[in-house]
Amino acid sequence: MKISVVVPIYNEADNLNQLFDELQAVLKNHEHEIITVNDGSRDNTRSVLNEAASKNKNIKVIHFHGNFGQTAAIFCGIHHSSGDVIVPIDSDLENDPNDIFKMLEKINEGYDVVSGWRKGRWNDQKLRRKLPSMLANKLISKITRVKLNDYGCTLKAYRRSVIKDASLYGEMHRFIPAYASWRGAKVSEVEVDFRPRRKGKSNYGMSRIFKVLLDLVVVKFLDKYMTRPMHFFGGAGFLVFSLGVATGLLTIVLKILGLRDFVDTPLPILCALLVMVGVQLIAMGVLAEMLMRVYFESQNKKPYQIAEKINFE
Repeated sequence: MKISVVVPIYNEADNLNQLFDELQAVLKNHEHEIITVNDGSRDNTRSVLNEAASKNKNIKVIHFHGNFGQTAAIFCGIHHSSGDVIVPIDSDLENDPNDIFKMLEKINEGYDVVSGWRKGRWNDQKLRRKLPSMLANKLISKITRVKLNDYGCTLKAYRRSVIKDASLYGEMHRFIPAYASWRGAKVSEVEVDFRPRRKGKSNYGMSRIFKVLLDLVVVKFLDKYMTRPMHFFGGAGFLVFSLGVATGLLTIVLKILGLRDFVDTPLPILCALLVMVGVQLIAMGVLAEMLMRVYFESQNKKPYQIAEKINFE
């Protein structure tokens, strides 16, 4: 069984050599390839990758022309992989390569998708950082009907057969387990180690949770009825919709307190208008996302541009 490890990279030059050493130690007795995708890094990532590839033919390198996002990098790595099992892993050393063994054991038990669960990730974090992630995972599990505790964990293992035809845009890589489950795949979850970042700084902020929830709307829509436009239209739509709801609540409060009657204020009309506009903007976002998907797939285009490939035959 050949293993393809896919490593999306953005400004992680200081962590790469240690990551390669750990991956080689774990995979040395397995047929494998390490596919690294440089997502337009601005640090020394390119030269570090090129040097590593020159010393080890199992390390394959793809350089993007610019920054296209983590999902595009993972999608590209999957597209260029040749293994029976594909394992995406973060390049910041927060994922422990030794946990790949746990995932392979589950794959050998008959599962098609194995997702990592960083159970102790938030133990020492403040509630304002812990709560949004917990709520997002519960909401995603509820909507997709695929219960996972940590959709955001990059470390996962997939049988090639369940993702070979997947098309990924926006932040949708985290929804692959749900996508696969809807199509009959067996999904499992294992606890994995979470290691604090030692070098560099995180390239992902709390705003990512908001974008993920917008992509969740699209994923659910695609599941029920059949790259990033949704982030613009959806963001504006949620904002306007929220203002409409807030206006409606204010109107009710004023009525209860006897300060204003419904006929004495334009707030009810404003509330209805904002809610309708918000819903329309979200709907436009879904339609734009559909058109983007049709555009890419009908012309066989990819949501990234490759500048250079190394060690690919």
